[in-house]
Amino acid sequence: MAISYKPQLKYIDFQDLTEQIRFQSTEGKIWFGEQRMLLMQVNAMATFRREMVNTMGIERAKGFFLRLGYQSGLKDAELARKLRPHCSELDIFLAGPQLHSLKGMVKAVPIEIDIDQETGSFYCELEWIDSFEVDICQTELGQMEEPACWSLLGYACAYTSSFMGREIIFREVSCRGSGDDKCMIVGKPAEEWEDMTEFTKYFKADPIIEELYDLQSQVSSLRSSLEKQQGQYYGIGQSTSYNKVCKMIDKAAMGKVSVLLLGETGVGKEVIARSVHLRSERAEQPFIAVNCAAIPPDLIEAELFGVEKGAYTGANQSRPGRFERANTGTIFLDEVVELTPRAQATLLRVLQEGELERVGDNRTRSVNVRVIAATNESLEKAVEEGRFRSDLFYRLNVFPVKIPPLRERFEDLSLLAEHFLGKFHSEYNKRTLGLSDKAMDMCMHYHWPGNIRELGNVIERGVILTDNNESISCESLFAGVPEPQPKEPQGVVDNQGQLVEEGCEGATGDWASQILGNGIGLDDVEETLMRRAMEEANQNVSGAARILGLTRPALAYRLKKFGMLAES
Repeated sequence: MAISYKPQLKYIDFQDLTEQIRFQSTEGKIWFGEQRMLLMQVNAMATFRREMVNTMGIERAKGFFLRLGYQSGLKDAELARKLRPHCSELDIFLAGPQLHSLKGMVKAVPIEIDIDQETGSFYCELEWIDSFEVDICQTELGQMEEPACWSLLGYACAYTSSFMGREIIFREVSCRGSGDDKCMIVGKPAEEWEDMTEFTKYFKADPIIEELYDLQSQVSSLRSSLEKQQGQYYGIGQSTSYNKVCKMIDKAAMGKVSVLLLGETGVGKEVIARSVHLRSERAEQPFIAVNCAAIPPDLIEAELFGVEKGAYTGANQSRPGRFERANTGTIFLDEVVELTPRAQATLLRVLQEGELERVGDNRTRSVNVRVIAATNESLEKAVEEGRFRSDLFYRLNVFPVKIPPLRERFEDLSLLAEHFLGKFHSEYNKRTLGLSDKAMDMCMHYHWPGNIRELGNVIERGVILTDNNESISCESLFAGVPEPQPKEPQGVVDNQGQLVEEGCEGATGDWASQILGNGIGLDDVEETLMRRAMEEANQNVSGAARILGLTRPALAYRLKKFGMLAES
């Protein structure tokens, strides 16, 4: 019988799956049904995956993780059949996506499912949310050229093939690990895929000894190339939005066109400006950075264009300005909107004619300077308000580039954090274990109004407050920033090894069942609660009564009844 899944349908209860989890702490074992499980840090798996890629190459590493997921999928398909023998085909199949979510691998959201085991017809479309393999790529490997959820894909292929009794192949049609907005997978019989033969080769064992040395040489060469590129050009980042900016600037770097960098405070405009200079023919010449907002208005002209002796009180000697010092090189004018009207007029002449006059001088001096300007507010609005010359704006706006804020390039956050960790480990002569998983998750959900500059300050704080060989916690990173609350109930393990949802009705009913099941009477419960309340209140009856929601006389009566009043 054919069964179709529609988006409005809900999953059946997870309880039959969660009840299979048992923690045998004294034995050092975790059981899921009859399968022995492991709790392993995601960052440990990330390190392992990186080493596999570096050792084996991407194609062979992909095959390895596909086969790893395949074995897990076979085991879970067997378990699903045992747990749901009398359920519908759809409910049995949905155990696979549910198990993926339960194990913390990914949240699998069905979009469309059509199943007919009698005819062998199958079609499935799922969205994967918060894939652990995407997180791994962002932490250790950066953005991939192809979909990156390898072990999850192998699991889906094996689980469904076992369920259907025929070979079903899933392919990831879009993946956040390769720059897409979503992770989407499609599954259908193997023969319906045009490249089925090529893809199924990944599921065959592939020895690598004969190619190991060649692969190591290639990886070493690629790593050196990447390190050189990251160290010299455009700072750190591999996100789509940041790479787009870098490609735009790369086209202008070799020329002499003026560049206008736009973006919020702290996005790294000076890093970009220095990178443009390094990529240009002026790389060996001076690079002068000026923060126009930090110079008093009455001194800005003298600082930028120079001053002659006696031009004003205090000008005891002639000296060149920043433009003359940057001659044949590049000058970076940050917060250019803060220039005074006179300074704007002189800058316009420098851009148009390539010449300037020092303050108090009547001699014209020629300068050959490339100008890179930056601002965190709209120059168009400043022109409308009369604070900025329109002709100067058109001169500076030849090649405008908008640099994205950190909240629009979260893919780069782990790379930036790693960069700052290395920097501050060196500065403070410390070696932490990096950000904890919870701290990194909090960073991923934080708005970052101060952008990369704020991230650097936060990481520095974390390194200072964290001892050697310890992970940086949320408390060490942030001061006064509330931790985001989970949108859904979180799974917790109770005293009997059961996984329950914290704060839900099921959890309350579970501990009540335990009390009754263990033969604990009401008097025992009441006495235990009163003893705990008295301890919390430092043996103060009134305080304990407030904790329990009773009046003082009512609690005093109960304490006397149980012979506890003398103790208080």
